[in-house]
Amino acid sequence: MLVRLLYASRAVDPSPQAIEKIITQSRQHNPSSGITGILCFGGNVFLQAIEGGRDAVNVLYGQIQRDPRHQDVVLLHYEEIAERRFGGWTMGQVNLNHINTSILLKYSEKLELDPYAMSGTAALALLQELMATASIIGRS
Repeated sequence: MLVRLLYASRAVDPSPQAIEKIITQSRQHNPSSGITGILCFGGNVFLQAIEGGRDAVNVLYGQIQRDPRHQDVVLLHYEEIAERRFGGWTMGQVNLNHINTSILLKYSEKLELDPYAMSGTAALALLQELMATASIIGRS
């Protein structure tokens, strides 16, 4: 059974090197677990959708909750799915510092990423629009 999980967290170390290390590790480990998804980072905040088998997604989310590089981990949305929306991505990456801010404002109260103040539905819609507008890099 496929599921999609959407969560938010804050980066303990928001340096470009630390973020790149997280993305690199995701791209190395996720394919063998059947995990796909997208990671959005901006303003020290992660917004991530992960998709895959229920057991694999649940195990990965547990690891993220215990990962010392993340704090304030909050589950925004969890659902059973018939098909993946991010199936072509081992882990796509969005840098919100380089996108049109009107996209953020469409789904958020402010011109900054604050998934803690968004519904899970709005956060997922934001990720889908970022994908549709080619704001995501790192397709594999």
